[in-house]
Amino acid sequence: MLSTSFAQALPVFVQGLLLCFSLIVAIGAQNAFVLRQGLRREHVVPVVLFCALADAVLISAGVLGMAQALGRHPAFAQAMALAGALFLAWYGWQALQRARHASQLQATDGGPGLSRGAAMAQVAAFTLLNPHVYLDTVMLMGSIGAQQPAGLRGWFIAGSSLASLVWFCGLGFGARWLAPLFAKPRAWQVLDGLIGLTMWALSVLLLRHALQGS
Repeated sequence: MLSTSFAQALPVFVQGLLLCFSLIVAIGAQNAFVLRQGLRREHVVPVVLFCALADAVLISAGVLGMAQALGRHPAFAQAMALAGALFLAWYGWQALQRARHASQLQATDGGPGLSRGAAMAQVAAFTLLNPHVYLDTVMLMGSIGAQQPAGLRGWFIAGSSLASLVWFCGLGFGARWLAPLFAKPRAWQVLDGLIGLTMWALSVLLLRHALQGS
């Protein structure tokens, strides 16, 4: 029974991990700020924890809230699965297009230092005032996580939250090693290519799930 449960939970856990990682790895203000704080070694722990916890809370709220809504409306559940599959396909195409062009993530460790309150206010603004965070975590991840059986939704949330924690810990605590890599356009081209292919694979899985439910 234990092995069967683990066999069922592992794909859901990995799906949550890959989806969150694919969405969170991007050249943006939040990642640049976390990288900056890591380079300065300034308030890294609270900044990293805030980003990871914010993602965990938003993903959990999305999965559990969407699960209630989708449970009451099966037809809506199938429509959301189809919409999610199309969105993932489009997101994957966007990532592959980005892979064709050089880009980089740069964060300087210069400039004045920030107090803990100022650092937390800035990271909160970068995180919570970005409309894409609600589309990605609450709507997209929420609708996909809600498609899972009730007993496996926690595994989806756990995988997603782990991806967020690992990413922000890497940015914050590994900044001095990762900054030179992230400043190389070629690295982002390879990463975007992998993200695009991952998104397409997840889109196919979600589309199959939606069609099986029809």
